[in-house]
Amino acid sequence: MENAVEIKNVSMKFRMTSQKVDSIKEFAIRRLKKQLHYVDFMALSNVSFDVKKGEVVGIIGLNGSGKSTILKIISGILKPTEGTVTINGSISPLIELGAGFDPDLTARENVFLNGSVLGFSHSEMESKMDEIIEFSELHDFMDTAIKNFSSGMLARLGFSIATIVHPEILIVDEILAVGDFLFQQKCEQRISSMMSGGTTVIIVSHSIEQIRRLCDRVVWLDKGKVRMIGETQSVCNEYASLQQ
Repeated sequence: MENAVEIKNVSMKFRMTSQKVDSIKEFAIRRLKKQLHYVDFMALSNVSFDVKKGEVVGIIGLNGSGKSTILKIISGILKPTEGTVTINGSISPLIELGAGFDPDLTARENVFLNGSVLGFSHSEMESKMDEIIEFSELHDFMDTAIKNFSSGMLARLGFSIATIVHPEILIVDEILAVGDFLFQQKCEQRISSMMSGGTTVIIVSHSIEQIRRLCDRVVWLDKGKVRMIGETQSVCNEYASLQQ
């Protein structure tokens, strides 16, 4: 089966200041005086794995293990320090909710804005508007500026837009943890229907039960390195045994 995503020997190094800097002004002054000292932090180290077309792969690990960093690299938000990422298909990332929204525009206007970013025309998004509103349950708020939205409302809108256009590859970072239980169930059901339609899905979640329900295979990251890759239940069982 053809690969949708290929990650080969990917490493990501961040350079951070070793002192606490409270403002841009303080940063500029310290930099001019050459008082800034940096330390290198390896967020990812030599990570390699493939995701086959139509497969659902979960990425698990403790906070700081590199889960969100690898998703940003796959999505093209970050460029790796070393290694390569090959994407075969259109990609829709649900990462950092609201990052692609304009807070001063209404929810309806942001639907068109996000649609254009994903490569869809105004008329195409117009034809999908009713379905987006229905799924997000934001009927009374579509003409409200989204700067007034809660994080849960942003999650509903973002998920509804990203999944209505049926991308070939969907990247999901903890979005299913936002919102109430019933909406989480709707999200899972939509992902399941997309899976049956051939969409490739990569999910980061702290919910092992969610990973067990949705994923075919799991990648376990530990301190920026791949600790284990394999069938969902065996990887989740091994991971859970160490968390007890």
